[in-house]
Amino acid sequence: MADDATPPRRPETGRRPLLGRLVGAGTRGAGRVAGATGIDAALEEAASAAVVRALESPAAERALAQALESEAVERSMNRVVDSEMIDRVWERLLASDEAQKLVERIAEAPEVRQAIAAQGVGLIDDLGAQVARVTRHLDDVVESFFRTLLRRPKRDAEPRNAGLISRGVAFAIDGGILNLIFLAASTLIASAASVALGVGGDVSLEAALAGTAIWLAASSTYLVAFWSLSGETPGMRFLDIRLEGPDGRRIGLRRALRRLVGVALSILPFGLGLLMCAWEERRRTFADRFAQTEVRYLEPKQEAPWSGDQDASR
Repeated sequence: MADDATPPRRPETGRRPLLGRLVGAGTRGAGRVAGATGIDAALEEAASAAVVRALESPAAERALAQALESEAVERSMNRVVDSEMIDRVWERLLASDEAQKLVERIAEAPEVRQAIAAQGVGLIDDLGAQVARVTRHLDDVVESFFRTLLRRPKRDAEPRNAGLISRGVAFAIDGGILNLIFLAASTLIASAASVALGVGGDVSLEAALAGTAIWLAASSTYLVAFWSLSGETPGMRFLDIRLEGPDGRRIGLRRALRRLVGVALSILPFGLGLLMCAWEERRRTFADRFAQTEVRYLEPKQEAPWSGDQDASR
């Protein structure tokens, strides 16, 4: 039946409607005009500035803070951090050649080595400063006891010379250094002798006497060398005390040898020649009187940055 038939379609010509063509032509023309006059660049710059102002606005900052503080974001971040992907990325990063090269460059950098050395020296200096502060206080305590015992008047001014405790601690440090050196050397010599000559077992009396003589010679050389060259042994340097002569800082070889003889003579009467610095007016031992020397306090070192009390005097 003709009434129920679908009306025939118009064949497609492939051309847009007239209105569409007019709008497209107008848009392209407007774009060319805007490009020629610079309006498009101005619009892009204005849009960029508007976006920047929007991001820098307090409202955007509050929105970002609220988003970061929300529980949903926190849960998402925790899932990402706890995921195996982060572990795999981190392992690959540590195993990469670039990471190893970076670590080697940092470790070999002169600045890093200097910083580590400075920290080590600073730690030793700070430890010495703290110990010296204690020993100087004990010098005064011991001297006050002996002066009271001997009925001598108390000092009116702070003494400049080192007392019994500072000297004793410095001597103990030097003795420890000497014993360590001597122990290491004797162990090497004994090992070499046992391998080369088959010598071992108990130490004979002659060997013990020879070892004692060598130790005394090494100790004497140690003291005389440091006294004559720098006026202070490592133990004295650690506690900021120095040996001085009547005419200057360096006492020279002759005065150092004379003081060594004085030390030996001070030990003979049960050490009283060394103990007398606890009550002597200028805190001198018999060796100091014999060689005309004095052991003086030095100015406190610049303590390490981590020290809690850098300005306190010792």
